[in-house]
Amino acid sequence: MTAMAPPPLLLGCDFSSSPTRRKPIVLALGQRQGARVQLSALQPFDTLAAFGQWLAQPGDWVGGFDLPFGLPRELVQALGWPTSWHACMQHYRSLSREQIRAQFAAFCDARPVGGKFAHRATDGPAGSSPSMKWVNPPVAYMLHAGLPLLLDAGLHLPGLHAGDPRRVALEAYPGLIAREVLQRRSYKSDDRAKQTPDRLIARKDLVNALELGQTRLGLRLKLSHAQRDALVQDASGDSLDAVLCLLQAAWAEQRHAEGDALYGLPPGLDPLEGWIVTADKP
Repeated sequence: MTAMAPPPLLLGCDFSSSPTRRKPIVLALGQRQGARVQLSALQPFDTLAAFGQWLAQPGDWVGGFDLPFGLPRELVQALGWPTSWHACMQHYRSLSREQIRAQFAAFCDARPVGGKFAHRATDGPAGSSPSMKWVNPPVAYMLHAGLPLLLDAGLHLPGLHAGDPRRVALEAYPGLIAREVLQRRSYKSDDRAKQTPDRLIARKDLVNALELGQTRLGLRLKLSHAQRDALVQDASGDSLDAVLCLLQAAWAEQRHAEGDALYGLPPGLDPLEGWIVTADKP
């Protein structure tokens, strides 16, 4: 009787485009068994280089990353950039943040109030910020800093870029799952003055819902008492966001285990824009 292969490692990444020791990139590591997802560790990285080195190691995992994997097709076409994903990303990484801000600001300035930003098709179903935003939150810079690390590590990005099929990266968005539970209640802030009792209660409610499996994912989070306390006490929400991305990765890995080569992404996704995993299909 042959031994069953162990389940692949799962990871969720709360990404920062300018990580520090006080505000690191956070990886949540775990595994899925059936409908249960066990959190095994939280791992911080305080430099982009250290994170890139970790990603480049040989491995067998499926990860959800909280950073955009593409730009709106409307924006790319308006700027005259390449409309194949890899060529577009290579061009984008060659630009400085100042050049990105100047070109995106000029694009917005030419558009009417209320429609300044271009959106990807996934933004509506996911409730995500436009990937061209350079402030509040600076997701354009997250794409600029993070996507090259994924490419240089040789990762496989389903629907966008063929890489090592044993190391799979998917675009995740923790706000999608958090809003399902909390609606408009805020659960985190980097500003100490805004780290209120109400946000603490919201984190407790969110963790409780994840443990009970009360989300669209149909998965139950398994935590130790110490892990639960750590997620609730992290007022920045970074650890909890990494765990939300972990659960999205688990949902995708489950789809793949059932035979879906796209890990639950919609078959008709725009191969330039990409798609946020677990967002409703168009």
